[in-house]
Amino acid sequence: MMFKDSIKRLLWRTTQAVFTLWLLSVIIFSAMSLVKGDAATQRLARTGSGEQITALRLQLGLDQPLAARYLQWANGVVRGHWGTSYLNGRPVNKLLWERGRFSLALGASASVLLVMIAVITGVYCGLHLGSAIDRLISLLSLGLVALPEFVTGTLLVMVFALTLHWLPALSLISPTQSLWSQWSLFILPILTLLSVSLAQNIKLIRLGVMRASQSPACECARLNGVAEPRVVLHWILPEALGHCLPVLARYITYLFGGALTVETLFGWPGLAAALFNATLSRDTPVVMGIAMVICTLTVLLNLLVDSLTALLNPATRQGGIDA
Repeated sequence: MMFKDSIKRLLWRTTQAVFTLWLLSVIIFSAMSLVKGDAATQRLARTGSGEQITALRLQLGLDQPLAARYLQWANGVVRGHWGTSYLNGRPVNKLLWERGRFSLALGASASVLLVMIAVITGVYCGLHLGSAIDRLISLLSLGLVALPEFVTGTLLVMVFALTLHWLPALSLISPTQSLWSQWSLFILPILTLLSVSLAQNIKLIRLGVMRASQSPACECARLNGVAEPRVVLHWILPEALGHCLPVLARYITYLFGGALTVETLFGWPGLAAALFNATLSRDTPVVMGIAMVICTLTVLLNLLVDSLTALLNPATRQGGIDA
C-alpha cells in the first residue's frame, strides 16, 4: 500500500512539474512581448529607417499574433529545435551548449563543494555547540552573509589577484585547452558564489543537527547504549537534512543557473550574462531557451528534493498526494 502511495505521489508531482514548466513558458513568453520595443527595433534603432524596421519585423515573424508565435516556438521545442537568435540568426541550441557547459561546470563544482562543506561543517558545529571552532565558524558566517557578492568578489580579486598574484583576476577560458586543466580560473568565482550560500546552509544544518540531537529518539538511543556515530547517521543526520534540503536545493539551483554578478565580475562565459544581454536586445528565442533550461533544472531539483525528503521523513511519505 505504501509503495502504491509513493507511485501516486511521484506521478502527481511529475504532473505538477510539467504543468509548472508549461505555465512558466507562457508567462515568460508573454512578458517578453509586453516589454516596450522588440528585436527589430533594438537591432536597427540607430541605423535603420521605419521601412527597414517593418521589413525586419516581417522577416522575423514579429508581426504575427502572440498566440501564433508562442505555438510556433512550442512546436519547435517539442521537435528539439529551440529557434534561432533574432540578432545573429544562430541556433539557440548551439548557444545553450556553448554557454551552458560553462555554467554547468561552474555550478556543479560549486554545488559539490557547497554540499560537502555545509554538511560536514554544520554537523560538526551542531554536535559541538559553543566550541572554539563553532564560534569561529558562526562569526565567519555572519560576516559572509552581511557582505554582498560583488563586494566579496572584489575583495577576493584585490587580495589574491592584484596583491598576491596567486590567481587570475578574470576567467579568460582558452578554447584550445581542456576546461578542467584551467582549474585556477574556477577558484575565485566559486569562492564568491559560496560566500553567501555556504554561510546560510551551515547555519541551517547546524540548527537542524542541534534540534535533532535533543529529540526523544536520540535521547532514547543514547540511553540504550547506541554508539554516538550510529546515532548521528541513523537519527540526527536524516532529520536535519530532511528540513534543510528544500533550502539547499534553492541554493544549488542558483549556483547552476549562474549568478549574473559573478559571471560579470570575472568574465565567466555562462548563461546568466547571455540571458541579461538577450533580454536587453529583446531576443525572445534566446531568452526563452536559457530561461526554460534554468526553470527545468529548478523544477527537477525540487522534484528530487521532494522524493528525498519523503525518504528521510516517514511523516512525509504518509502525507499522500495532498502533502
